[in-house]
Amino acid sequence: MHRQLPSTLVVAALAAACVREAPRPAVHRLADIELKAETVIVEARVPQAATLDSLLRQEQLSTDIVLAAIEAVRSVFNPRQLRSDHPYRLVRTLDGLLREFEYQIDADRFLRIISRTRERPALLFAEVLSYAKQTEVVAVRGRIDDDHSSVIAAMEETGETIQLAMSLAEVFSGEIDFDSDLQPGDTFDILVEKSSHDGEFSGYGAILGARFMTDGRDLHALRWVDPGSGKAAFYDENGRSLKRFFLRTPLRFEPRVTSGFSRRRLHPVFRTFHAHLGIDYGAPAGAPVVAVASGTVISAGRSGGSGNMVRIRHASGYESYYLHLSAFGKGIRSGAHVDQGRLIGRVGSTGTASGPHLDYRLKKNGVFVNPLVEHRKLPPGEPIAPALIAAFRAQRDQTLQTLSTTLAAAGPSQKPDAIAAGR
Repeated sequence: MHRQLPSTLVVAALAAACVREAPRPAVHRLADIELKAETVIVEARVPQAATLDSLLRQEQLSTDIVLAAIEAVRSVFNPRQLRSDHPYRLVRTLDGLLREFEYQIDADRFLRIISRTRERPALLFAEVLSYAKQTEVVAVRGRIDDDHSSVIAAMEETGETIQLAMSLAEVFSGEIDFDSDLQPGDTFDILVEKSSHDGEFSGYGAILGARFMTDGRDLHALRWVDPGSGKAAFYDENGRSLKRFFLRTPLRFEPRVTSGFSRRRLHPVFRTFHAHLGIDYGAPAGAPVVAVASGTVISAGRSGGSGNMVRIRHASGYESYYLHLSAFGKGIRSGAHVDQGRLIGRVGSTGTASGPHLDYRLKKNGVFVNPLVEHRKLPPGEPIAPALIAAFRAQRDQTLQTLSTTLAAAGPSQKPDAIAAGR
């Protein structure tokens, strides 16, 4: 028996069955509008033989903008000094207007050209600015071995550059003959200031301390600034100056002896026996030659088979001779005073010479002497004044402790490298 539903429920059910969900309107999504960039940014390096004019035109700047840029630059920088492979950054509009241009002049400075106003795009402003640098003190350890037999090779193995190797050699130039003294197993440690900008290496500052272990000797070099004169110099651990009366050689780094001092030597050109009253150093043409000691130039000019020669008078009856030069240093002429280490000329092969080399001679009281033997006779440098020795020792101990602690933090298993030291 079926039960009849109330009429009101039937009506409600029928009404619900007849109601359908209204269709939703279709949603039409608009495609993303791709806006074209208003400017183009270029980061590259200066091509070979490029000028500022050609470089800017290459970057599709309009002619009037290029001319305006060069005109703005001339007041602060010589456009002809643009160097290939130096990095630059340029920002321009699509229609060839310059917004900004930066060019790295050197490790310390950069050239900037900017547009000051959009209403006058040809009104450009140029300036030379210094990089904001970050300087830290780092410790470097290197080792001489069969694969790295020179300081340059050993330094490059640490990740550092030839500039630091040359600075280290200059510090110890009075103590080490870098051509003959170095042996496998020799080591060096350096505490040095190192600068960077934007994460890029920009150069070295002062060497604060160094240690070189070679031929059974443990040599130290500590930088000390005299509080009276403000001049910096290097001293050993006992406060004796490392600066000798004479430099070991007139060449700044690792000279190679090709012919020694001799009373009877077979001449390489004439093939006859003659006295050779100096030391021949093999070096590339153009290598810098420096004065081995302070003194007065006696002569600088052509001298027969000696070619271009500089002759300098020093204290204590010494005279030094520099033969076969390709060029003379600026201001090197008779009567000029020169300080130890000043550039006096460049290696060449003028006169009677079989190739580029430096013939260096030393005369004492009118007689030529062997420069290498004479150098070994020279006394050590002047010590720090007694009144300052306590302050020097305190600084010495702090420097050596920082060097030792920083290197130890690297661990014995790590490759010798530059390690940051806290100041």
